[in-house]
Amino acid sequence: MSVLTKAGAMLAGVALVGYLSGLDTDATVAADTACVVPGYTGEQLANAATIVAVGREMGIPQRGWVVAVATAQQESGLRNLSYGDRDSLGLFQQRPSMGWGSPPQVTSPRYAAMKFYERLRGVRGWQQMSVTTAAQAVQRSGFPNAYARHEKTARAIVTAVQGPRCPQA
Repeated sequence: MSVLTKAGAMLAGVALVGYLSGLDTDATVAADTACVVPGYTGEQLANAATIVAVGREMGIPQRGWVVAVATAQQESGLRNLSYGDRDSLGLFQQRPSMGWGSPPQVTSPRYAAMKFYERLRGVRGWQQMSVTTAAQAVQRSGFPNAYARHEKTARAIVTAVQGPRCPQA
């Protein structure tokens, strides 16, 4: 790794830590120069990049991307799971028996994100709701407040996956 690459990665990491610790968000501008989020693998960030790309393609505002990424963090840890509670599958743990799609569909990150956003669009006033309330309105989880703890990291992930060095879906 070149010195310049190491410096860029360190700067992005410092900016992300500043963001997560609640410092001024202007200090996080460098966070979008590298696809680095401490504690997340390339696979997880690629899944997040897919979620963001689908939202962008559908015209969903950035707040919706944060809702979707926070939801996938809670439901699957941003991993495309082939198992779950009852028949829940994929990034969002969507249930084929509840009309989300077939097992192959809900385990397609693009399809799963599209279905999540379609349902989010159907929630009246979701843009004014907290992230956890909007996520719960779509997911109808047995743990309705669980999404809130992922909001700050979801914002950082959404910023990071839009950077030029991140895998684009």
